[in-house]
Amino acid sequence: MDAVWAAETAKQVQETAQASGIDSATLIKVAALLGAGFCMGVGAIGAAIGEGFIGGKTVESMARQPELQGALTRTMILADAIAETTGVYSLIVAIVLIFVI
Repeated sequence: MDAVWAAETAKQVQETAQASGIDSATLIKVAALLGAGFCMGVGAIGAAIGEGFIGGKTVESMARQPELQGALTRTMILADAIAETTGVYSLIVAIVLIFVI
């Protein structure tokens, strides 16, 4: 059923593109650019939420135990670097979508 639906949808998109004068290469480029924007949006939001949560909990921990400030700061920086990898991966995918496709 899904294959039939996909084939019908592809046919409808192709007919609409032909009727409006848009060639398939332009349609693919538009889809790639929209996908790149969506990829960066989701990836950046996820990384920002993670880094904010990590920073907030670290400051909270430093307020409770100031003598552990050095160890907490090192752990926070490592955790922020790990959280940022999601944003970097989404940036790589967006660059591939923009320049390769």
